[in-house]
Amino acid sequence: MYLLGFDIGSSSIKVNLVDAENGNSVASDFQPREEMKITALKAGWAEQDPELWWEQLKIATHNVLIESGIDKDDIVSIGISYQMHGLVCIDKSGNVIRPSIIWCDSRAVEIGELAFSEIGKNVCLDHFLNSPGNFTASKLKWVSENEPELFRKIDKIMLPGDYIAYRLTGNKYTTQTGLSEGIMWDFKEGSIAKKLLNHYNIDPGLLCNIVPVFSNQGNLTTKTAAELGLSEKTAVAYRAGDQPNNALSLNVLNPSEIAASAGTSGVIYGISSEIRYDPQSRVNSFAHVNYSVEEPHLGVLLCVNGTGILNSWIRRISGKEMNYEIMNELAAKVPVGSENLKIIPFGNGAERLLQNKDIGASAHGLNFNIHDHGHLYRAVQEGIVFSFQYGIEIMENMGIKPSVIRAGNANMFLSPVFRETLAGITQAEIELYDTDGSKGAALGSGIGAGVFKSFSEAFMNLKKIDTVYPDEKKYNEYKNAYEIWKETLNQYAIKS
Repeated sequence: MYLLGFDIGSSSIKVNLVDAENGNSVASDFQPREEMKITALKAGWAEQDPELWWEQLKIATHNVLIESGIDKDDIVSIGISYQMHGLVCIDKSGNVIRPSIIWCDSRAVEIGELAFSEIGKNVCLDHFLNSPGNFTASKLKWVSENEPELFRKIDKIMLPGDYIAYRLTGNKYTTQTGLSEGIMWDFKEGSIAKKLLNHYNIDPGLLCNIVPVFSNQGNLTTKTAAELGLSEKTAVAYRAGDQPNNALSLNVLNPSEIAASAGTSGVIYGISSEIRYDPQSRVNSFAHVNYSVEEPHLGVLLCVNGTGILNSWIRRISGKEMNYEIMNELAAKVPVGSENLKIIPFGNGAERLLQNKDIGASAHGLNFNIHDHGHLYRAVQEGIVFSFQYGIEIMENMGIKPSVIRAGNANMFLSPVFRETLAGITQAEIELYDTDGSKGAALGSGIGAGVFKSFSEAFMNLKKIDTVYPDEKKYNEYKNAYEIWKETLNQYAIKS
């Protein structure tokens, strides 16, 4: 019995086939090998063609089936993890009307800020737990104002994962947690956020019907099954945004538990069973995968857009011979604080952490007689970690303080400098696990399909491969470096 997981990212599409009996990955693939194209027709814009996701998903699925050699009829269910906050618009025939406006697109910032003011900050925070900000509802409002002819053609709007599920099953569904990430769920009323939709003059009928996160959401259509080489008996049984799903992958489900990821963007994600929000909406509260109106488990999310994308940028401009392993080795030779070289990593669109300011990335304190490649590589990683700490301080004011942070052993967590710096400045233990979003999505589908009777059964084979402990002797070094970095950020952010 096998479970299939799809992770629909903005860089690549990952597919993972998992043996339900032991939780082991049987085969996996990601496509394309180079990062998928993000189109930016104007500064601050970011779009992708949903057909690109589908084509890469097909290639990766075929590769996984070939590698594993299993019988397609043995695959019970599919789970979907997806890039959050995106907007996909389809017409009555199910055709995509325009490219998806994805998570790092900043065009709707002013629309969301105006709505925050006009509806009332207290009303928004009490009902939605967030400012409408640059989220999916505000992006849809942008389409209505700037592309009215296209807007009139919309039959349903979807999040990226909703669209992939639709391509698989033909069913137009969404979830409560998905609506919450688009600021289209009213936590106080326990229903669709009609206050915001009415303010934006958006018909609630454009939203898809709601299904539980863990449930049989439809079997594969005959056409799709043939296209992917799968069975029509296979059901889509789980979907969630990438960060709630990352937390699920790490078995982070209960209050005070913390998950982290550091891919293209970086996230600290803490669980709360109390309705909490940041008054300035710098960190955001969404419905977690185990949310219900009766038991409101929330995921409080700190996001730094410029994380892995910054690290990959510095690698590319260093020359073809450079790789991450060499970068990490050189960074490790540089002392904490990078000898006063400071990198501000916010160069991937408007940052919610900075109240939707887009201040770009920058380097400060560069000394031509002291600094070399190693200093740059370390300063990049420290700048990202310090951005995390900047947001964690906001989360601590909300009552969420990490003592243990769980993460997959992937992306920037592969760097000793990165994880040691994170442990050092937060004074939290960093637990690294052999998992990723696609594997978590596969196991999530096992819960939805009834293969597993509980969360604990689904993740009983989750393997912890390392723990990084804070170096208390170096705490003052990390603290001093962070305070200098924060002073630079505050001066720069205020100035901009």
